[in-house]
Amino acid sequence: MENFRLKVFRSVAKNLSFTKAANELFITQPAITKHIRNLENELDLRLFNRKGNKIYLTAEGIVLLEFADELFNLQLKLEDKLNSFKETLSGSFRLGASTTIAQYVIPPVLSLFHKRYIDVKLSLLTKNTEQIADALLRGEIDLGIVEGKIKNTDIHYSKFISDELVAVTSAQNPLANKGEISFRQLLSMPLILRERGSGTLDVIEHAFKSRRIKFSSLNIQMYLGSTEAIKLYLEHDDCIGFVSFRALKNEIKMGKLRIIRIKNFQIKRTLEFITPQGLKPTNVASQFIKLAKEYYNQK
Repeated sequence: MENFRLKVFRSVAKNLSFTKAANELFITQPAITKHIRNLENELDLRLFNRKGNKIYLTAEGIVLLEFADELFNLQLKLEDKLNSFKETLSGSFRLGASTTIAQYVIPPVLSLFHKRYIDVKLSLLTKNTEQIADALLRGEIDLGIVEGKIKNTDIHYSKFISDELVAVTSAQNPLANKGEISFRQLLSMPLILRERGSGTLDVIEHAFKSRRIKFSSLNIQMYLGSTEAIKLYLEHDDCIGFVSFRALKNEIKMGKLRIIRIKNFQIKRTLEFITPQGLKPTNVASQFIKLAKEYYNQK
């Protein structure tokens, strides 16, 4: 039922890149170029302007993208409606997850979902929390999973699982043998944190604010864009980072990193499913939510 040529056009138009569209659709860049050229010939219109290495939508391309989005969303609604009559699910499912969740929480759920619903074409968008929320509101994903304290009134949030952010440092750091330090000691230590827009940073900042501590008063050594980058940095430095407990299993086991407890200070958070406010999750999204909750309730 899908017009693949329109799908290629949407991907190029959203990414403004033939290369990114090729990676997204798992086809070659020459194939992308051919589809766009054939579509422009069919319509007898130029859809993109090219300037150097960059491309831009023409006025005609902007109009086509608007209607292509409507057709795509209508197709998703049709697939969801037809799925309600069947015992097995099919069609496409676009999931978005913040970086930590995508790396350390949902991979086993993705595997289970694929085995159970083999006819569903699942795609995963991995960005920080702020970007996943934006993608949901733009209709680029069907379901998101995020963490963070800041809420958007246009989004409905429902609890998935609880998580804890723990202070962690190199096993070679003299502090590693103490096991616990005071909150006052923490305030004087160099910290390495996630980037702005990250739900992890949002939760950490909220925790310090609850103790009337501003980020501007902390000794923040660096902001990094992923949990993996923070862990690797910590292996070679004596600063302290805050990382999800779920992301530390291998490093703790191998003796590379050590968790340090902060006396009378814990950073708890809730990982949440997000959908557009006022809209029910699609049938496929509902089944994914159910499966994810079942998996973690058994653990």
